[in-house]
Order: sequence, then structure tokens, then C-alpha cells
Amino acid sequence: MTPGLGWQRKGCCRRGASENSIGPSFPVLVYGMSRPGLWKSLLAAVLVPGLSPVWAGEIVSLQVVTPGQVELTFESQPGTTYEIRGSEDLRSFSMLTRVQGSEGRTRVLVDNPAGHVPSRRFFQVRSVELPPTASWFRSYEGSREESHGHYIIACEDGGFLQVGETGFLPNTRILAVKTDATGALSWRQEYSNRATGASGHGTYNLGNSIAEVEDGYLIVGAINRNSAVLKVDKESGEAIFVRVHSNGGYDAYEQLVVTDDGMAAVGYTNAEDRENTFFAEGRGYLAFLDPEGNKTGSRSLQDDLSQAYRIARHEDALIISGLAWNEDDNLDFRVLKLTAEGEPLWSRSYGGDRDDHCFGMDLGADGSIFLTGHTLSGTQNWQTYTMKLNEEGTVQWERKRGNPRGFDPRFIHDEAWGVRATPDGGCILTAGTGDEYRSYSETIGSDQSDQWEVYVIKYGPGGAMEWEATFEAEEGDWAGEDLALTQDGGVIIAVDDSQFGFLKLPSW
Repeated sequence: MTPGLGWQRKGCCRRGASENSIGPSFPVLVYGMSRPGLWKSLLAAVLVPGLSPVWAGEIVSLQVVTPGQVELTFESQPGTTYEIRGSEDLRSFSMLTRVQGSEGRTRVLVDNPAGHVPSRRFFQVRSVELPPTASWFRSYEGSREESHGHYIIACEDGGFLQVGETGFLPNTRILAVKTDATGALSWRQEYSNRATGASGHGTYNLGNSIAEVEDGYLIVGAINRNSAVLKVDKESGEAIFVRVHSNGGYDAYEQLVVTDDGMAAVGYTNAEDRENTFFAEGRGYLAFLDPEGNKTGSRSLQDDLSQAYRIARHEDALIISGLAWNEDDNLDFRVLKLTAEGEPLWSRSYGGDRDDHCFGMDLGADGSIFLTGHTLSGTQNWQTYTMKLNEEGTVQWERKRGNPRGFDPRFIHDEAWGVRATPDGGCILTAGTGDEYRSYSETIGSDQSDQWEVYVIKYGPGGAMEWEATFEAEEGDWAGEDLALTQDGGVIIAVDDSQFGFLKLPSW
């Protein structure tokens, strides 16, 4: 044992026992360590109440390796997957890593996401079922014939917010639906031309994505054919401000990020395909906005992107992804890296000899870039296409996968839309899978292929597929439009079921 590092099993703490009580009956292992002149820490390993050690993964030792890393040893069994979670207050445990159990005991190094050992850290080890089964599903409609969600976030209050449209083009309204952590409705709001103070609802009102800030939610999309950014109240969804910018005709913002002095938003102008809310053949566009949503500057991205879908911030740079035409008149994945002022640093294209559609992007903690979409390159029909790049745009791995239900691959479409980096260095993505050729379902005498399902794939840090799963509706079609990681280590999926579907998974 490291000098100065010891342990003892503490007695149970009970609710109300003292002002420092940490909750109901937790057996705790406590370790203390000090290095004169450097730092002092107290670490604790918490066993999950109500679970036997063999299933909970009983923690038997802790060792501080560096201020930013802890070695954890726990009881385990082979063939079982364990999640290691951390907390500073015994209330909000976040996912740290996932490992396969060994015979007897498993030892794992756990990084502290903050980059240092806090004054107090609790750990939890639990077994998980992979692929996960759904925890619950909730569905909410808007005021029009159909509603379609496009983007979802896990909110700081533990709830979820999804945005999209209600109605059919051109007569759509932006729809936002907020739920609590259980999926119960918190509020539902629609926004249109009327939200600006103009008469009537206007046309081509699109809700494309959301960002949470301290005093509200920022929604971007389009209002009455022009790019729009809205700030709405967290408790009610009522608009705090609505800003509409005419950036070139039939234009929209797809996503924004908060910057040091305001916001940066990407999207498109001069859309040629005006009847399609998810693909617009136009000109990529970047706008700079102040904190009140007023445009302060802009940059055309049309030389690199016909459609800019996603933007993220890494250190002082902006990472933008979307679609671009290549010299063979096929669409490729394209990623740009710009300075905070919008000056180009590099531009990279990825794809094969046919169309490759890039719709989802997320960044890992180390700046890795995860992209997803779907491809016809080297496939019999559309398949999901996912890749991991380093922060300079070099491909680390790329994967194509589809047809999880085993039908004739010539007739099955797999269309991926959203991806999120996971704390283990991998990613998880969501898609829709189904048959768009009625003749095939009639040939096999079944409508199973014709029923679309949510399709979820988890890739590890090196690109190995860890699991895949599909989730189906009792009736009708489902497709996964976007997803987010939740505070409890699970996943929330935006489901297109012709309404706003919320599908909760207990783990990634």
C-alpha cells in the first residue's frame, strides 16, 4: 500500500442523523492521502445499497496514482459489463468508464474529468445489460396534422428538450417540447412569424437545434423563409427574444455555439430543395451573433459546403461539418476548422465513389471529431457511415453498418442523423432502418421490413462495435433523429413517430 494511503470501512450514515449526513445507509470505504506541499485529498468508494457485491461490483481498494487519476479494484465476474461512475456529493453520479469484468477482481484506472482530484470523490460500480432495453417512451404532438422532431438535449435540470416542426411545408410552425426526467410534459410551445410581432404565422418555420445557456434555451432554425434564433424561458418556453435574419433567400440556421462574445451559427442560404426540411442544396453560411441574437458579422462557406449542419467549439477554434459536392458530382462529408474569427485553418473531405451524407457531429473531450450520416459508397443500399477524426482531421477509423434485422440489404435503408461522443473515447449514434420498397415487403409476405425502427449503434474508442439494437413502435414507424447522453448515464433519443417521441435507454 502506498505510504500515507490507508482505508477503513465507515459506519452507516442515516438521513437526518447530522447536518453532514449524506443520505440513507451507505457502506463507505474511505481513503486519505497527503503529499506535503502539493495536495491533500479524501476519496471514498460507495457501494450501491440494495445490490449484492457480486452484481454491484464491490470496491475493495482505491489508490491515487496522480492528482488526476485513481486506480480502482472491485469484485467482478467474467462476461459482465460494469460501469464506473463518480460523484462529489453522492447525488449526481456521472459516467466515467465502462469495462468488462475479470474473474475474481478487476482493476481499472479512472480519470477525473475535471483534471484534478477533488477534495472528496465518491465512486460507484454497477453491472449493466448491453444492449440496453428501453426504460420508457413518451410521445407528444403539436397543433398540426403531424409533427417531426430533429434535435434533443439533456437539460441541466435533468429533463429533456426537443425541437422540430408541426405541420407540412410550407405551413409549418416551430415546435419545442420540454419534459422532466421521467418524460412527463413540462411545457409545449409553438413559434412562427407571429412570434416576431408580425401578423399571421408565415411559412417555412423550422426548428433545427437547441443550446442551453444559464438563463434560457437558444433555438435556431427559420421563420418565414429566413434564418432565425430564439431565446426562450426555461420554465415556460415563452419567447424572450426572436431574431430573424435574411441571409440570402430560403435560408436557415442549423446549429449554434456560444462564444466568448456571443454566438456563432451555421446553416445555408439559397436553398434549391425548398420542400425538404433536412436537406437543402444551397450555400453554406456562418453568422456571428451578439448575446441578444443580433447579427454582427458573417462568412460565406459556399466554396466548402453546400449545407453546414453542425458547429462545435474546441479551445479557440470552430469546427463545422456538413455536405459538399465533389468533382464527380457526388456528395461527401466535409469538415472545416476555422479560427474564432472565422478564418480558415483547414478543410477536409471524406467519402467514397458515391453519395455520402453527413448530418451528425460531436467532439470528444480530447478534441476528437465524430461524424455520422449514411452512404451509398461500397454498399448495396444506404448504410450508416460513422468516423472518428483527430483534432487535425486525420481519420482514426471509419465504419459502415446497417440492416440490423437481416432483410435483403438491397431494399433496406439505414439513415443516421445524430451522434454523441461518450466518456470512454467512443461514440453512440442513432438512425432509422426500414424498407422503402413496398414490392419487397409484398414479395416476402410480411410488413416487418416496411415498418421503420429506431436503430442505435455504440462504437468503442478504437472503432469496435460494442453493441447495436433496434426499437420498434407497437404500430406505425419509428426513426431515431437525434440523441443525448443523460445525467444518469443513459441516453435520450428523439424519435420521429410522426410526433415528438422521447425514448429513454438506461445506459450507453
